[in-house]
Amino acid sequence: MTEKRIWLGLAVSLLATPLAFADTATDCSVAEFTMGLRFQQQSAEIQALQLQAYNIATEKLDKAVAAAKDPSKLAIVTDLDETVIDNSALLARDLANCHQYDAWDTWLPWERDGTPELIPGAKKFLEHADKLGVTIRYISDRADEQKKYTLATLSKLGLPQVSEESVLLLGPPKVERRAIVSAGHQIIMLLGDTLHDFDARFRKTPLDAQRKTVAEESDKWGVEWIVFPNAGYGTWSKAPLKGWEAETVVEPW
Repeated sequence: MTEKRIWLGLAVSLLATPLAFADTATDCSVAEFTMGLRFQQQSAEIQALQLQAYNIATEKLDKAVAAAKDPSKLAIVTDLDETVIDNSALLARDLANCHQYDAWDTWLPWERDGTPELIPGAKKFLEHADKLGVTIRYISDRADEQKKYTLATLSKLGLPQVSEESVLLLGPPKVERRAIVSAGHQIIMLLGDTLHDFDARFRKTPLDAQRKTVAEESDKWGVEWIVFPNAGYGTWSKAPLKGWEAETVVEPW
């Protein structure tokens, strides 16, 4: 019981949000995500990185449109969660309640009733693409059976080109949904926070293989592929850390 109180007290002090699950929690191992989630939600650095990504995307988009004979044949494909919209409020609520949020068993209610916010720079960039006549396709692994809720959320946030056709949710793998877009358009840019937003080689593969592919495709990052930081969750979250193998020496700074 003492250990439980310590963990719950830590969660409260770090996030200061209600503990709806306090009576049923037996431990708070999820507290290990606190620092990453704090960075994702609260840091000015994350805002700067997101704006930087959208500034780069805008520059590349403008160059592609200037070189195109028919901009309407061009398309950008973007992920939604942690790329266009910010779901960190759900994660923070679950973390404070010592609930393992990356089990995703609280996600469907969030899709229906949650109030995500926009990632900085997202709306400005997408509106710019829309004004240029470029096709926008939103490819996300949100639940297709709850598509009406995602459409309502995106419309409420005022995003352009939101329709049944333009929002492609979980069913076929993302590579197949991108192929649907490619059938009628030239995809000039992919935007996402997870590497399988860009290439099927990243999906369900070991981290060493992912890092190898990242290096092999070094010319695409910041050009065709615009990646957004996500310290809240990912395939890396359980990876062991590598430490300096030396005896700890403490010196006053």
